[in-house]
Amino acid sequence: MPKYIEKADIMTLPVIPLRGVVAFPLIPVSFEIDRDISKAACNAAEEGDACVLLVTQTDIGCEHPKRSDVYRIGCAARIKQSLRTPEDSIRVIAEGFARAEIISWRENENYIIANVMAKSFELNEEPDVKIEAAMRALLSSLERRIDSGRVSRDVFTTAKTIRSPGTLCDFLASSVLLRYQNKQLVLNEFDPVRRLALTAKLIEGETELLEAEAMIHGRVRASLSESQREHYLREQLRVIREELGDDVEDDVEEYKKKFKKIVMPKEVRQKLLKEVSRLQQTQIGSPEATLLRNYLDTCLELPFDRQTADRVDIAVAEKILNDDHDGLKEVKERILEYLAVKQLSPSLRHQIICLVGPPGTGKTSIAMSIARALKRKYVRVSLGGIRDEADIRGHRKTYIGAMPGRIINALIQVKVKNPLILLDEIDKLTRDAHGDPASALLEVLDAEQNKNFRDHYIEFPFDLSNCMFICTANTLETVPRPLIDRMEIIELSAYTRAEKLSIAKNHLIPKQCKRHGLDRRRFVIREDAILEIIDYYTREAGVRNLEREIASLCRKAARQIVTQNKKSSIITAADIKSYLGGRKVIPEHISSVDEVGVVNGMAYTETGGDLLKIEAVVMDGTGKLELTGSLGDVMKESAKLAISYIRAHAKSLGVDPDFYKNKDIHLHVPEGAVPKDGPSAGVAILCAITSALSGRPVRSDISMTGELTLTGSVLPIGGLKEKTSAAYAAGVRRILIPKDNEADLEKIDGVVRDGAQFILMSSASDALREVFAQRSRPLLMHIPTPELPRTQALADDIPSAPVRAPYKNA
Repeated sequence: MPKYIEKADIMTLPVIPLRGVVAFPLIPVSFEIDRDISKAACNAAEEGDACVLLVTQTDIGCEHPKRSDVYRIGCAARIKQSLRTPEDSIRVIAEGFARAEIISWRENENYIIANVMAKSFELNEEPDVKIEAAMRALLSSLERRIDSGRVSRDVFTTAKTIRSPGTLCDFLASSVLLRYQNKQLVLNEFDPVRRLALTAKLIEGETELLEAEAMIHGRVRASLSESQREHYLREQLRVIREELGDDVEDDVEEYKKKFKKIVMPKEVRQKLLKEVSRLQQTQIGSPEATLLRNYLDTCLELPFDRQTADRVDIAVAEKILNDDHDGLKEVKERILEYLAVKQLSPSLRHQIICLVGPPGTGKTSIAMSIARALKRKYVRVSLGGIRDEADIRGHRKTYIGAMPGRIINALIQVKVKNPLILLDEIDKLTRDAHGDPASALLEVLDAEQNKNFRDHYIEFPFDLSNCMFICTANTLETVPRPLIDRMEIIELSAYTRAEKLSIAKNHLIPKQCKRHGLDRRRFVIREDAILEIIDYYTREAGVRNLEREIASLCRKAARQIVTQNKKSSIITAADIKSYLGGRKVIPEHISSVDEVGVVNGMAYTETGGDLLKIEAVVMDGTGKLELTGSLGDVMKESAKLAISYIRAHAKSLGVDPDFYKNKDIHLHVPEGAVPKDGPSAGVAILCAITSALSGRPVRSDISMTGELTLTGSVLPIGGLKEKTSAAYAAGVRRILIPKDNEADLEKIDGVVRDGAQFILMSSASDALREVFAQRSRPLLMHIPTPELPRTQALADDIPSAPVRAPYKNA
């Protein structure tokens, strides 16, 4: 007789009753649970060692099984994976490790617990000749069923590799036997040898039964007409589906009805109806059926034929834009031009607009106002930090958890096909091994291609040409050039002091009063208080920090009204310190005396403009040039270029021609921790070094900006509005700018343009003549109000302005 090893262990396990499914040791099993007691048992197991008792019900129709409603023998199993489905059921994958006989059974508040005797019963040696012969006979019987199509070739191939008779029986019972009652008979048998004979008998019996059934069905079908045969098959299918509780037929008909009702391209309808047919042929509860349902539900939500009508009244649209925002004239004009052209040419394709400017300058909020002015639905798609192309194009639907990309999701969200879509922070896109999302956006933002935008998930082209896209960015440096070429760039400059005051009075204070429940008649912030906050508590290009400080005033005023029973609160400049503490910003101003080697330059940053002091010192040495102040490569080259220009024109500049042999020059730009770079400080560097070498002081009431060439020409620069606003706020009243930037004077703030004298220069000699000129009157000391941030990230890297005739009136 064969020798056995029997292992037994008493265990206490949560119970999951199964309907029509039998679990076996060492065989993975997949099933779906939707009853509360089963879900609770699954959760309890996963909180512990993931072990459960899987036991089959004797009656699959019983909803609340008792001890008498399940078989005596079950399978102790370990949960490998559980996944909650959209229908609120749980898809479980488990693997048995032992047969288990129920000893006792009790119900707690949420689930069933059983004490079981877990047994494993296997041979302790290689199968003898008789067992080997029985296993071969079983496999031969199995091979007969392959020819009839009842067993797959993969099952037979796997069975031939199994050497243990007990495991072979369990595998064949789970894979081949059709009736769960027969499977339970195999599970009940602990002895591997007796189990082998039983399995062979059951497989042979089912094979004979299936053959007889096939013969009878063949005779019946042969005697039926075509119409009777179709009716017979449909009735048989209906009964089977009713027995299984499968309502997929109803779902299929519902999907077909909805897709035929929606107006969509013919090829898209054919594609979706084909997917519906696939669902009809898919087994209920299978992962593929769930994927298909999710896919079809997503496609049903797409706005193929739903859109809103644009507002064509230009006057109303202009009023909405002006009411919502101060300034931003160029953006508003562009939208009103679009409306005008739309009236003349309704089929006009949308131009992609990209708003570029410092943080807090209203890029996102103006997009919302544009949507309101056009009477379009608005949806925002945040692109900051996206590094996967699938976030734009979607994942292929064959993957578990696949979903459409952000563009298609945005359309599903607003439920119309012509919304205004804001692509926010387009300059924050990154790329890695998962692809380049910026490249995926090329198709979205191309007016010639987005009519057939293809998302990987929906797998058919969708028309985006009716959407209006507006992008935002803080800088274009990180945006790929092909993407820039597809967009119309509109630059938003930093707000001036007057613009900030107007925004605070008309928008920020009313908004914060409403948010904090304050009555405008009882809570008043005087204009001088607003200016105090702008000048001494914020230093920014936009108005975000200004809004935060106003919100802080509202909170403190609200507390006083509640706790001190104050009837009203009027805040003046003198009150700001008691509300917000001491001043947070140190005002920057020009020197009161002319100094040798010290020049006022101007810088442009992503957050606005700033006064850029440049200092040069000359000492005895061997001709070394020392550069400090965290200067970038371009500024270092500007310094070397200035040295070469001075050497070439030393006599006319009143400089020792041999200075490069016996003098060391140290050039420094203060605030050394702040990186600085760009070409527009070239003229200022030249004047500082020339002053230091010649010993002549530079006028402190002058600031300058311009790129210097080796021949002494002055090239145009960008960011003039921000630079001049910062210089004016620091007390500068004479500003040297390149002659080719004359056209930009129209964009400069009116207060600065009227209060300062602008001197156009086309060569280095023009700048040197001005900075070394005698004053016509003593310097009037001006303590300015700061306007923009002090951080100088860039001296200049903005595209130059167009060239025009000289500006006559400074």
